[in-house]
Amino acid sequence: MRALVYHGPGRKAVQEVPDPEITDGGDAIVRVDAVTICGTDLHILNGDLPEVHEGRILGHEAVGTVDETGDGVHRLRPGDRVLVSCISACGTCRYCREGRYGQCTGGGWVLGRTTDGTQAEYVRVPFADTSTYLIPDGARDEEMLMLADVLPTGYEVGVLAGGVRPGDVVAVVGTGPVGLSAITGARLFSPSHIVAIDTSDARLEAASQFGADITINDSRADPLAAIKDLTGRLGADVAIEAVGTPATFEMAVQLARPGGRIANVGAHGKAATLHLERQWARDITITTGLVDTSSTPTLMRLVLGGQIDAGRFVTHRFGLGEFDQAYDAFARSAETGALKVVLSR
Repeated sequence: MRALVYHGPGRKAVQEVPDPEITDGGDAIVRVDAVTICGTDLHILNGDLPEVHEGRILGHEAVGTVDETGDGVHRLRPGDRVLVSCISACGTCRYCREGRYGQCTGGGWVLGRTTDGTQAEYVRVPFADTSTYLIPDGARDEEMLMLADVLPTGYEVGVLAGGVRPGDVVAVVGTGPVGLSAITGARLFSPSHIVAIDTSDARLEAASQFGADITINDSRADPLAAIKDLTGRLGADVAIEAVGTPATFEMAVQLARPGGRIANVGAHGKAATLHLERQWARDITITTGLVDTSSTPTLMRLVLGGQIDAGRFVTHRFGLGEFDQAYDAFARSAETGALKVVLSR
């Protein structure tokens, strides 16, 4: 089959690789019908995740059709249409029993990281019973694909971890797909204001369409001054960091009021400074995390019910083998306007 293979920092190639095979009774082989690219894939290509070794098939999100199942799989049958989650959950370890699937001792984020991923014609899905979701008839592939990672990530690691409440002022630093997901999720809790901060006017325009009522281009304006003016000099109740750079993390900490919450969502490849000499007395809470995808069923209901428009994340479409073109568009999002790219059969 054809797949997108990682060959070290800055190097990838579409090439022929062996078809995946079942290696455990809980595995399923899924034919990939639609796949997308995540910002974390770009972090891998930048060399930020050294645990990803040369030869790995990238990708951790897919919608597909079950082709084959192991003898330990009981929920799925060949022909079923499924959402392949970015998180593989054994379902029995301590963390899975707590609903913290991202920390699963036998799984977690493995696809495209420590096992071959979804940017291929077929993928082996471990723990298939607890790591896939059946897709209802009539649901569109593109909408369901946004539930594999980006929507749960912004919602769980940003909105829920940040404790967004009615009436809050929420600052979202970074308005790429994850930041837009955080804006989408925050709107469900009726904040008084959502302030979106980015250096791209195109992405700030997207943030307005997704529900931000104030946008700030921090290459031209001071977001801290603007939020202080908005909040009577206090600061944001919740600051969500959705980029993964030292500068954006440090900005998020500065934007939060005393007693505020900072939710770090971005994947960091470099050290960021936490100035405890200035922050220790401010009663702030900082959370970090990997998505658990425990919210996926809830978000699926909201998408199917029309409360969340998942389809508007998709700006660029490609054929399943057009990875070079798709990566180029996604990596140059400031020029191309790409939010999420989808590659389909």
